[in-house]
Amino acid sequence: MNRRAPIDPGAAGPFDDTMRLLNALPQPVLAIDPDGAIREVNIAAENFFDTGRASLLRSRLADLIPFGSPVLDLVAEALNHQSTINGYKLDISTPRTGLGRVVDAFVAPLPQSGGGVALLLQERSIAEKMNRQWTHRNAARSVTALGAMLAHEIKNPLSGIRGAAQLLETSVNDEDRALTRLICDETDRIVKLVDRMEAFSDERPVPREDLNIHAVLDHVKRLAQAGFAKHIRFSEVYDPSLPNVSGSRDSLVQVFLNLIKNASEAIGNEAIDGEITLTTAYKPGVRLKTGAGGEPVSLPLEICVRDNGSGVPSDLSAHLFDPFVTSKSSGTGLGLALVAKVVGDHGGIIEFESHPRLTVFRVLMPVAASRGAGSAKGNLESRLP
Repeated sequence: MNRRAPIDPGAAGPFDDTMRLLNALPQPVLAIDPDGAIREVNIAAENFFDTGRASLLRSRLADLIPFGSPVLDLVAEALNHQSTINGYKLDISTPRTGLGRVVDAFVAPLPQSGGGVALLLQERSIAEKMNRQWTHRNAARSVTALGAMLAHEIKNPLSGIRGAAQLLETSVNDEDRALTRLICDETDRIVKLVDRMEAFSDERPVPREDLNIHAVLDHVKRLAQAGFAKHIRFSEVYDPSLPNVSGSRDSLVQVFLNLIKNASEAIGNEAIDGEITLTTAYKPGVRLKTGAGGEPVSLPLEICVRDNGSGVPSDLSAHLFDPFVTSKSSGTGLGLALVAKVVGDHGGIIEFESHPRLTVFRVLMPVAASRGAGSAKGNLESRLP
């Protein structure tokens, strides 16, 4: 079958309006010929496949989607029967699209196209990630109440127990003194745990300032390299034009230090090829409604911490940001729960994907208000063809 030449998007006529409409959609849309050749794409499709329009128009759908993918079967069936077909939770993971890419696919016949179809992809993980944010925040609220109660009801008695043990220590023999020392050490450990939980009960507004997130990441990297991550190689892939983020420097240092520490522990002390990659990017299009009746907030700043460690155990994935969930024998399970709370307090979200030798924690944040409009627009325009 002869392949039809792509319609010239620069030509005047109704096509201009159609393409403007398609380019406004955040979902990838592809027009596909009966022979599987790609006839037209929107901007979201270029971003999704990380490939320019000209290259996509020289490709076939089978070049972009992994062999045997149900998406190819859906398109073939829609072409054969000229009917609308939908598919849900379809894996299209490839080196081009990235790991863990799961989509809903919608295929419909294209009128006056000689038998072609339109394919729309909705990345399912985005919707599911948004839903999980409410679970994370509700879990943090539960720990908030628990932390406040523990601080009041437990720390005072612990102080009395420790004081009594210290008094006994002065009047007992060496063998018993080891026991009083054990009482002091264990009460100190419980107090530290309660102090960490008490951080959840801090409902004061985050003190905000405009921050260069790269300066925060570089500071965290230096701390890690001077301590727990001496044996790990770091690399950075930064967007130098990234706008500022609005937030607390100390809190964001705590967030990324915790994520890098987790990455280091996943790599292990014996690894000789351990690597942590820090990336930043501007990704317009992600919006989150942060409260009932509130306006959706744009979260275009993406900060990622990638590692080539062992990955997150599959049985913990669904609850990783819940309090007291941990795979470490000596862990408290509060680190990532506190990270989720701090990111939420900054108006952002955190998610992750994990596979053996590739785990990515992704933080999405709003732009600082003082620079938001101009900087965001400049970044977006610089990425449009």
